[in-house]
Amino acid sequence: MRQLNQFLFAILFFFTITSCDSFSKVQKSKDYEYKLTKAEEYFNAKKYRYAQQLYEELFPVFKGTEKFEDIYYKYAYCFYNDGLYRDAENLFKGYLEVFPNSEKAEEVDYMRAYCFYKQSPKLELEQVNTMKAMAMMQTFINTHPGSPRIKEATEIIDKSRAKLELKEYRGAQLYYNLSEFRASAIAFSSLLNNYPESTSGDSYKLMVVKSYFKFAKMSVLDKQEERFEKVITEYEDFLDRFPESKLLSEAKEYYTLSQNQIKIIKNEQTSSSIKR
Repeated sequence: MRQLNQFLFAILFFFTITSCDSFSKVQKSKDYEYKLTKAEEYFNAKKYRYAQQLYEELFPVFKGTEKFEDIYYKYAYCFYNDGLYRDAENLFKGYLEVFPNSEKAEEVDYMRAYCFYKQSPKLELEQVNTMKAMAMMQTFINTHPGSPRIKEATEIIDKSRAKLELKEYRGAQLYYNLSEFRASAIAFSSLLNNYPESTSGDSYKLMVVKSYFKFAKMSVLDKQEERFEKVITEYEDFLDRFPESKLLSEAKEYYTLSQNQIKIIKNEQTSSSIKR
């Protein structure tokens, strides 16, 4: 088995050296049409690193000719296909500036926006590229109203928006888990305002009610009545917004508890006044 592995490694090493040697010969060639042909072969064989290097060398040779547009187009795709999305985005942008009337302009405009989407990071990180992807896709839709890519662009906007919503939700939930209930209430209120059409809207509103209730319970006595009143106000808003919600009964429990707490506080205040 060990001998077989060594044999396979030797074959792989041989072909790697041969391939590099062959590419080196192509690079040294002064026959630019031949180099362009080889660049096309590498591109079609998905050997994008080799193709990219040759296209780059051919830029000054073919600039201003009919072949330059296709070279630029494939050069940009070399970076995209190798996962170098930032470079690809810059090149797609440059392509549109150099060839604004190209028949490929719509495709390239979409790909530029798509590069931002491909750079969208993990949920825990800053979502600048996610927001850029949404904005760029919306601009694409507005600019190319009849494009067959509008469906894809719309789906990407929806996915990006869902990602941003989830990130904001986790931030609000973290406040709640840390018992930062006032911050939690504000964060969930903001979440609901930012995503009013969300299918989770009623659960966000319930968290607002719960957070304000827990905040009121933790407050000093002088502040409790005012803060339990806030719970009641938020419940009434819940009722107005989501009258058919399955979570309504749970929200009502906090409403009832808050009313009872206010009665207790007022009774205690009355008793204290009488004793005086």
